[in-house]
Amino acid sequence: MNFNPKGKTSNIFLLIASFVIVSLILWNTNSFFKKFKEEERLKMEIWATAQLELLQSSIDDDPGNLTIKVLQNNTSTPMILVNKDGSTKTNNMPAEQASDSLYIQKRIMRFKNENIPISIDQQGEHLATLYYGNSEVLTKLKYYPIALLLIIFLFGAVIFFFFKTSKASEQNKLWAGMAKETAHQIATPLSSLLGWNELLKTEKISPDITKEIEKDISRLETITERFSKIGSLPKLDEYDIVTETREAYDYLRHRSSKLIHFSFDSKIENLSVQMNKPLYNWTIENLVKNGIDAMKGKGSISIEIVPDGKYVNILVTDTGHGISKGNFQSIFNPGVTSKKRGWGLGLSLVKRIVEEYHKGKIKVLSSSKEGTIMQISLKINT
Repeated sequence: MNFNPKGKTSNIFLLIASFVIVSLILWNTNSFFKKFKEEERLKMEIWATAQLELLQSSIDDDPGNLTIKVLQNNTSTPMILVNKDGSTKTNNMPAEQASDSLYIQKRIMRFKNENIPISIDQQGEHLATLYYGNSEVLTKLKYYPIALLLIIFLFGAVIFFFFKTSKASEQNKLWAGMAKETAHQIATPLSSLLGWNELLKTEKISPDITKEIEKDISRLETITERFSKIGSLPKLDEYDIVTETREAYDYLRHRSSKLIHFSFDSKIENLSVQMNKPLYNWTIENLVKNGIDAMKGKGSISIEIVPDGKYVNILVTDTGHGISKGNFQSIFNPGVTSKKRGWGLGLSLVKRIVEEYHKGKIKVLSSSKEGTIMQISLKINT
């Protein structure tokens, strides 16, 4: 969105100027087409007059060089001359089709739609009728506005997608900058918490309390590391997909409502995958939290790990209200959310982490009123 009044005024001015220029081009093209058509009509009337001179002359009489020249000069406009006895004569048309009566009749009907036929009469006696079509130049000129509009449309589409991509790139930089700044801001109080926790250990308090504080501090360190990696290419290392998935799953299971039933199942015990541990754990947590939100805090969440050829599939299933099939793709777009409070960034970040950083795939495998299954596919190390 452009909040600069000058920039908005410039955009409106450019839009109006473009519309005026295109309108002038189309108007000028249409005027030229009409003028050219009138000149071609005049040329055909002259040709018809020359044809009348030819019909008036006897076999022995010389029709005149001018008449012959006029009749021979037309080499571009297709025409059919129908004499009063029904015989036809074609000009500037395929010679092999001149004897095809069905083809001639079709062309006559077409020529009638393109131009008004010219009647050749002498002293009230009808001698012939001239049917003629548009010349090749006139036909091309007729479709020129359409081609021009198509070019303008394509040019406008290119500009639109360019600005849309540019805007998306600016938004990505903004989110990356905000994420890094958030990580930087969290780091300062986090250092203080570490110091306070060490001080508490020297006091006579239960070790279980400081241990839980250490867990939350470790959690904050993980969040800080996640945010610091947004906008930069993360380093991928070899990890066991089962261990890392279970770790993210266990963290949420212990901190979620007792009304949520968690289950974990893996068809394999150990399987190495190239991943960035903090970002992968973030992905699992996002999908599980989305499932919990969809169930409104009550239901079942299950995670299943299934090998699939060169890939391993991680299935996250919830018993929430489901997603309509038309939204299977759009839910991964930034800003799309069904929550009253939310920015709609969770699944868009998940998609980027899986597809751009880990070169994997993520999709809605299935969804109904009984629940939703989200599938992540990552390549197995060979």
